[in-house]
Parts: sequence; structure tokens; C-alpha cells
Amino acid sequence: MSQPESSCTLIVGSGHAGCEAAFSLRQNGYTGRVVLIGNEVSLPYQRPPLSKGFLAGTVDDQALLIRPADAYEKANIETRLGVQVVSLNAAQKTIELSDGSSLGYSHLILATGSRPRPLADLAPERPLANLHYLRSLAHAQQMREQMLEGKRLVIIGGGYIGLEVAAVALKRGLKVNLIESMDRLLARVTAPDVSSFYQHAHQAEGAKLHLNAQLDRLNLDTTGERVESVQLLDGSVFPADLVLVGIGAIANTELAEQAGLEIDNGIVVDENTHTSDPFIHAIGDCCSHPSELYSRRLRLESIPNAIEQARTAALAICAKPLPYRSVPWFWSDQYDLKLQTVGLSQGHDQTCLRGSPALRSFVVFYLREGMVIAADCINRQLEFALIKKLVQGRHKPDIQSLVDDSMSIKDILAQTTTPA
Repeated sequence: MSQPESSCTLIVGSGHAGCEAAFSLRQNGYTGRVVLIGNEVSLPYQRPPLSKGFLAGTVDDQALLIRPADAYEKANIETRLGVQVVSLNAAQKTIELSDGSSLGYSHLILATGSRPRPLADLAPERPLANLHYLRSLAHAQQMREQMLEGKRLVIIGGGYIGLEVAAVALKRGLKVNLIESMDRLLARVTAPDVSSFYQHAHQAEGAKLHLNAQLDRLNLDTTGERVESVQLLDGSVFPADLVLVGIGAIANTELAEQAGLEIDNGIVVDENTHTSDPFIHAIGDCCSHPSELYSRRLRLESIPNAIEQARTAALAICAKPLPYRSVPWFWSDQYDLKLQTVGLSQGHDQTCLRGSPALRSFVVFYLREGMVIAADCINRQLEFALIKKLVQGRHKPDIQSLVDDSMSIKDILAQTTTPA
């Protein structure tokens, strides 16, 4: 399908979602103008390695690039980097940029992502030299420079980011104290068996873990520019050369709100990524989409979700709609452990274990009324694609077969060919 010469799609956000949307438009025959706008000066880059290979020093900034610079020119994709979108006028189909320029559009894709949740009243609004929120390449570069052997790192938050950074820091010879307000690691996303496994794995590497720990305040040095220590409500004090905060993320919905778009834990979109404005799409971390699999709206912070929604938006703009119905999945690398999660475990009424935590290779399945709704897979890369099919297909396998590690997932799928 060809578009009028005057057609123009603006993409606000130059992360995975925005980059994928731009190239997907071209791959699906879009002939209008495509402009990718980002507030960072760098071309779109991969963010997951920031807390892993890049922080460890095994991946450089050029290796992070999603596409080389010449790919944008070849695809006739314009890039406007290092500028902020300061206003969106949906009625006039225009945006205003921080450099004083304005752009009109026929379609707009909001890929504005999310930002780290701050410590609110416990930290000053001004930046502190050694207090880090790991979100961008600039953040990771600053933190990597401070991660020197023997330094004391305090991590606030026992989620994916905190644990990944802890793994890197310990390998680099830092001393790590990790503070988690809940009674176990990864409590919001995994079963107790998985939490316990990762707790022991990190303790074995030398991490000091403090669970059920409530933060009281950050003590600053005499200059007021650095954190000197982190203090808990019980009076415990942890000296700090650097501090990482990883306590969740907030969707960047400000532009959408300004334009009067519907918001519900993110920018509300339909299964084809349309917002409440027919000319505006939203994709990735910033949006809330309907899930047929879970019968509710979801806002997901994951690269697979960002990429799939980007492709969905491009297809919709090119008049080739293909509804987004992918099963959520995530991954995390810590030491020699690869955690791959498929589905969302909230609402499960049963768990079962396949494999051996002692051998560092196992799966925890989450079931609801006998149906597999999610799975956490540790060092089970060869099985993961088939386990995804169990979740996507709403299968109700025989539990004894599921926990029998001698029986292949392929055979289990064959036995449950008629999903519930």
C-alpha cells in the first residue's frame, strides 16, 4: 500500500520500541516520511546490557547500537536526537520540540518508555554524585566509572535490576549490601522457591542481603553532594561509596495526558496499539494494552513486548492490522544463571517444580485451575520455546508429567493438544 506524499509518521522515543517501529514501517511498505525523535544524543541502543555486560566492561557503547548509523540513511529514516518533545497538539496534529521547531504528522507513535521510580522524600531532587538510577547509557557510564574493586555498593531494591548489578559488582570485587523492603527477593514476580534459590546464589557470591528492611534516610557527606551512608529504620547504617536505586519504574505518560488521551496505568491502547485518538499509537513501557490471555489490561516493561507492539503499530498504520496477542516474557542474567520467565504468575493457585535447584537447572510452573499460566525457567534455554507454547496455548497438562524431567515438554504438548 502506498501513502500520500504528504504522509508523515513521527515516533517519539528512540528506545527499542521506537527504533523497531521506524524500520517496521519501511519493511511493510510505508512510503511517507518517518522521523524518529529521542531526547538522548545517541542512536537507539540496547538497554538490557547496561546492567550486565556494559557495566561489567565486556560490552562497549558501539556494540550496544541496535542498528548502525548507515541503516537509518538507507531506510530513509530521519533522526532528531538530543531534543525533547515539549508539547503535543492532537487537534492540530503537531508537536513542539525543545529546540523551538515544530513538526506535523499524519500518524504519531508514542514510544516514550518509563523512568526509574525515585526515592521520593528520602533523597534531594538535585543529582548526587554517587546516587544512581540505572536507566540510560549515561547513567551506566557514570556508575561503571565508580565501580572499582573494594568499593562499597549499597543497592536499594531486590528486583531484576538490583540483582543483576549485584552480580556484576561482586565479580568486579566490590562489597555489596542489598536492601529489600519485602521478605524475599523478586517477591512481586516469582514463587518462594525461585526467591530462595536466588537468595542463596547471591549470598554464596558474597552479597549481604537485608530483607524486610525499611529505609530511613540517606546520610550525606559534609559537601552535601554525595551519599556517605544508607540508614534503616532499625538504626542499621551501611557506609556507601556508591548507591543504586532499583525500586520500579513509572510510565512516561505526560505528553499523552496533555493531549487528552485516556490513561489507565499507562496510555490506554487497543489490540492494534491505537490510543483514544485514531491518529496516535502508543507502544512499549508507556502503554496499557488488553490481554486476552489474562482477561485484563497489562503494562509490561520488557524488550519483547516493545518490539512486538512496534510491529503491530507499523502494520496498523500500513493498513495491514494484525492484533497484538503475544504472551509476555522476560529474562535476566546473573552469574551463570539465565532466568527466562513466560507469562504472569499473579492469580495462580498451584506451583510445581521440574528439575533441580541444587543442579542450578529447573522450572517452576504456575497453574490456575490446572492451566499453566506462567513459568520461571532457570538455565532451561532449550526448553523455553516449548514452555512458552504451554502458556500461550492455555494447556492443562498432567501434573505428574510436568514434573517428570525425563519426559520432554514436546511430548507433554502432544498429550494436551486441545487447550482448555
